Amino acid sequence: MTTLVARIKILPADVAVNLESLLSKVKSNIPSGMSLKSHGVEPIAFGLNAVIADFTLNDSEGQMDLLEESIKRSEEVGQIEVINVSRQSVNIE
Repeated sequence: MTTLVARIKILPADVAVNLESLLSKVKSNIPSGMSLKSHGVEPIAFGLNAVIADFTLNDSEGQMDLLEESIKRSEEVGQIEVINVSRQSVNIE
């Protein structure tokens, strides 16, 4: 089965939200078979920062919806935006 990488921008519900705590809760809500591959922080405005996170998931029906719902489940998450979804490349060593 093909593995996808989904890049998602996660905006916190409030400026005061601790982004590490937000990431911890998002990671704990992710369904099995999916994982948080990497993440970074992007400044938005007026002290508000967004988390840009890359998630891996299987390329099968309903998986993207399941991932989005699991992220939104945390009350610290205000809004999400799917930036990109692509196939995971094979690592050649």
